[in-house]
Amino acid sequence: MAYQSEQQLEDNLIAQLGTQGFEVIALKDNTALEANLKAQLEKVNECTLSDTEFRQVLGKLEKGNIFTKAKTLRDQLDVTLDNGDSRHLTLLFDEASKNKFQVAQQITVKGIYTNRYDVTVLVNGLPLVQIELKRRGIELKEAFNQVKRYQKHSYHANHGLFNYVQLFVISNGVNTQYFSNNSEMSAKQTFDWTDFDNKKISQLSSFASTFLTISHLTAMLTKYIVLNETGKFLMVLRPYQFYAVEEIIKQVKTTDLNGYIWHTTGSGKTLTSFKAAQIMTSLSEVDKVVFVVDRKDLDYQTALEFNAFAKGCVDSTDNTNMLFHQLVDKPIKGKKINENRNSKLVVTTLQKLNNVVTKKRYLNEMEALKDKRIVFIFDECHRSQFGDTHQNITQFFQGAQLFGFTGTPIFAKNAVVKKSIKKTTKDLFGECLHPYVIVDAIRDNNVLKFAIEYVGRYQYKDGSNNNLDIEVEDIDTKELLSSPARLDKITDYIIAHHRRKTHSRDYNAMFCVSGVPELIQYYELLAKKKAEGKHNLKVATIFSYEANEEEEYELGNGDAVEVQEAAAKYLNDGDAVKLHSRDKLESFIGDYNKMFGTSYTTKDSESFYNYYKNISKRVKAKEIDILLVVNMFLTGFDAPRLNTLYVDKSLKQHGLIQAFSRTNRLLDETKSHGNVVCFRNLKTAADDAFKMFSNKQPTEVIEMPSYDDLMVDFDKAYAALISITPTVDSVDNLPDEEAQAWFVRQFRELMRLKNMLGNFADFDMDATKMSEQEFQDFTSKYADLNRQLRENSTKEKVSILDDVDFELELMHRDEVNVGYILHLLRELHEEESTEEKARKRQVIANLIGSDPTLLSKKALIEKFMNDHLEGIPAHADVEEEFEFFWEREKREALEKLANEEQLDKNKLEILVNRYELSEEMPLRDDFAGTLQTKPTILQRKKIVGRLTEKFKGFVDTFIGGFLE
Repeated sequence: MAYQSEQQLEDNLIAQLGTQGFEVIALKDNTALEANLKAQLEKVNECTLSDTEFRQVLGKLEKGNIFTKAKTLRDQLDVTLDNGDSRHLTLLFDEASKNKFQVAQQITVKGIYTNRYDVTVLVNGLPLVQIELKRRGIELKEAFNQVKRYQKHSYHANHGLFNYVQLFVISNGVNTQYFSNNSEMSAKQTFDWTDFDNKKISQLSSFASTFLTISHLTAMLTKYIVLNETGKFLMVLRPYQFYAVEEIIKQVKTTDLNGYIWHTTGSGKTLTSFKAAQIMTSLSEVDKVVFVVDRKDLDYQTALEFNAFAKGCVDSTDNTNMLFHQLVDKPIKGKKINENRNSKLVVTTLQKLNNVVTKKRYLNEMEALKDKRIVFIFDECHRSQFGDTHQNITQFFQGAQLFGFTGTPIFAKNAVVKKSIKKTTKDLFGECLHPYVIVDAIRDNNVLKFAIEYVGRYQYKDGSNNNLDIEVEDIDTKELLSSPARLDKITDYIIAHHRRKTHSRDYNAMFCVSGVPELIQYYELLAKKKAEGKHNLKVATIFSYEANEEEEYELGNGDAVEVQEAAAKYLNDGDAVKLHSRDKLESFIGDYNKMFGTSYTTKDSESFYNYYKNISKRVKAKEIDILLVVNMFLTGFDAPRLNTLYVDKSLKQHGLIQAFSRTNRLLDETKSHGNVVCFRNLKTAADDAFKMFSNKQPTEVIEMPSYDDLMVDFDKAYAALISITPTVDSVDNLPDEEAQAWFVRQFRELMRLKNMLGNFADFDMDATKMSEQEFQDFTSKYADLNRQLRENSTKEKVSILDDVDFELELMHRDEVNVGYILHLLRELHEEESTEEKARKRQVIANLIGSDPTLLSKKALIEKFMNDHLEGIPAHADVEEEFEFFWEREKREALEKLANEEQLDKNKLEILVNRYELSEEMPLRDDFAGTLQTKPTILQRKKIVGRLTEKFKGFVDTFIGGFLE
């Protein structure tokens, strides 16, 4: 049976584009290309150019590289006419109807070598989209390599018109991808197009009918290619970014509803939000677009990134006064005006935004903005949008429309209590407008998968007298986890394995720990071992400190001289020196200053902030090997060269995903996954987190009682309280601890109800049976009595340090891909609840798509899950049953292949067995040897080509990446 040739593939595409409104033209060579360019420019600009004027056009078009030509394309070209007048030519129009789309095949251009390009889409005569095709059965990478070869050999020739190409499309008929034109191109930056639900559109004909349409290409060329001014390269949006922006714009144009975008961490939310903000500022119905971050460093970082996408488009708001002036469009005296700034776009922090709507000195002039159509975009809206600040902003800006971006939304399951109320992302921002979850991103190779290792366990020493049945809550677990011996072993483990984890330090790592005391111990252990010559790693740290915390850290020899001298002044004879954590940090910053020749300090906030920024910069540049942190840098920090996270900290839910995701940014061919090394058993927490953020149908609604119901409950709780303690003073007369505990519980319930009522604008304490003064007096009694009871009831912790050894050995390793499938199938088999079974089936269905090696196995895994799992006895081993099922399906598929192609089954089995042992693909002669009937030479070529593809499909499904 014949298969489709490359020429047929090309001809079919040309015919299809012809039916989609493209003019099909023949352009034999560069002379014809230039003549067509002249004709099209004259047509769309409604003018006639003389030969002299057109030569001038060609001369101007020839100047610059790919990046500058992309800017020229989006600008107007000035031409001096023969009569001395000036004329502006538009090369690309924003409206599709004003552009002229043509398609040509096999244009021949002579450069260093002569090349013929498969299919070229011309817009107003300029080649803007180049399509390279390979016949079915050929790897897509060959088409990519061909594009790179053409770019090197001939795109620059004859006025360099082919350097105006903005987009490349490559296809082998069944797989199709697109990418932007740049001088340096990586196959990692080629993208699949998908539908709204992230389902791939791979077949060339389907791709052409959705992506290669006149309206869509106009949108991609004019709106969805971003010119990065910092790196001087073109960035094209991926499909999920495109759909998210389109949904936000549609919401702004047609409704006043809010919404949020759920795009997993590391998938490029900053670019998506920038593009949405940029397009919204062009809408006449929008007065301002305010992009809000929750940390000062992100204000600076976001402004930097936005200005990379559009030079000078924003000024960062260093203080509230600057934000105020930008919002009211008022220049600051003595400050130079940024002519490039988009006056409708503001980047600021949540804290500064709160200041500008609550401080009296700003309110008079801010009043004018109250009813304006202001669109707010909240970055990482899972973090800081659940308090009074959010309420202050929404109450002030009456005409506001809010959009949130998050990689880890807050659902009912991971919501935390604020003012006795649990709120989800949906409560604050409305419906999710577009989801792109972690399994989508791993499947599409837009982020890396994780390799998670769980290292370390406790074992009782030989001869220990400790009772093995000791209650867990009686063990001093904090003492156990913070013991010097344990921390020392972990430090040695990191030193021993760091080179391997980071590919001989080609990448770097972050180490997150449970608290400041542990961080200080780890830092000093690493410093001590470095001084002993056990490693030469560059270690840096940063953490926040409290102004009035207790001094609890002993002075060490490594502490700065000025710290030692200052501490000595306050010592009595014989006292050990105790330091504030800030003093320790000052000492560690001193080490950093020596290492890098800097002069940072905690003594003024600006210097400390600059220290933060400098650490960020050096981690990204791989000048720091290990960054030691508690919470800082675990969210909102992108460093592609960071590939490893060491964890000695309890993490869960969105916090776990955020932390792990520091390692999964794409970089190069060597960085294949993000390493996570856990020194605590976080396996259950990790499994739960990945399930939660892979489920596209989470529970987002938390039922809240009505105002009237809460008022009734409050008065009932108050009546119960005064039945035991009729006055504030009567609390002192409670007879015993049991009565005191009852009072504490009852008043705690009263506080909870008051907090919930406080969320209603109508709430007034005077409407209850309790006065505000009485509540405050009872609160004081509650606070003291609660503390007293807590101290009296605290169990004495049992130390078992002398009875256990902490052993560092690899306990478990998970790759968030294949290993999870069998693990989850086992869980599904054990599940009794019908509702939970349905949910777990959905999770597995999502996860099947999380690894490219699973795509060919999807149908079979689903077949096992849907048709076989229910019939397996409860006591049976699911893995064994799955393996039996897999072998049976494999045998049947082998027999089917042998029958369809008339092959000797035994010889075919030998080839399969050989592949399983060596992973070597059989040669053409090997395939020919399996044929029962010897074909003619002409038949042999077609049959062997077809057999090769079928064999590849067979081993991909049954052998590759699953059961090794």
